[in-house]
Amino acid sequence: MTAPAAPGPLALAPAMADALARWLEVEAATRDRSDHTISAYRSDLLAFLAFLGGHHGQPATPKSLADLLQTDMRAFAAAERARGLGARSLARRQSAVRSFLRWISDREGHDLSAALSTRSPKYTRSLPRPLTPLQAQDTLDMVAVQHDTPWVAARDGAVLTMLWGCGLRISEALSLNGADWPFRDSLTITGKGGRQRRVPVLPVARDAVAEYLRLSPWPLAADQALFRGVRGGRLSMSVIEQAMAGARAALGLPPTATPHALRHSFATHLLAAGGDLRTIQELLGHANLSTTQVYTGVDDAHLMAVYQAAHPRG
Repeated sequence: MTAPAAPGPLALAPAMADALARWLEVEAATRDRSDHTISAYRSDLLAFLAFLGGHHGQPATPKSLADLLQTDMRAFAAAERARGLGARSLARRQSAVRSFLRWISDREGHDLSAALSTRSPKYTRSLPRPLTPLQAQDTLDMVAVQHDTPWVAARDGAVLTMLWGCGLRISEALSLNGADWPFRDSLTITGKGGRQRRVPVLPVARDAVAEYLRLSPWPLAADQALFRGVRGGRLSMSVIEQAMAGARAALGLPPTATPHALRHSFATHLLAAGGDLRTIQELLGHANLSTTQVYTGVDDAHLMAVYQAAHPRG
């Protein structure tokens, strides 16, 4: 359910607008945040500053933040929940606010320990359920024949094969250009936050892309998208999502069988076959191992089993 729109914000004080812009620049430059993350942070902070403006009756300034209390943070959280914001979204929003407040605290010399001590709400992460290896293969087979135009069917099958066979995010697969072809045994992928990683390319993935290129009416160009739409532009995510939805309906798969679920399946199938979490973390492009643990649905007991089996003194 989409949260209702927040009340209209008071205009930001010039000093606050400058501080927010500077903080976002620091996050982008020193922490390698993606454009999507920076945009989300901006929205989070604008919501927080709009709340403070209405709560106190005047626009917040860097100096006025020195007076923030834990009750202000709790009131903000209550207001966001009343608008319908979920626990996960609220936790992310509060995390962005705390990062900004820590930066302001260092910059202005404020003691914001009271505001920073506010805890975020607990939430259970929802994860896409992996497909079984047979379901994944059936999905690829279905997508490869379900479109009336052969090159389009081959294209959709090739993209989804890259997700399951290489563990790519859909955005990463669609960002590939003609210069990336032909694939070698491994491929350099630039993921979230500009982090680069090498992923192996299975022969089945290479063959699927080669078949798509053989049938495609669009010439391969180094500076153009590898995967083209019917009009020649870069293929959009929505087209692949629709192709997956068609296969899902034809095969009777659950709504959780999305393109992202194929990436999830890549990780869980590797883990089930004995792959270690560190390697899977590198292949997925996760910055932290804890992200990989949650993403693959691994519980603490399995983590300990991997540790005890691998450690010389285990």
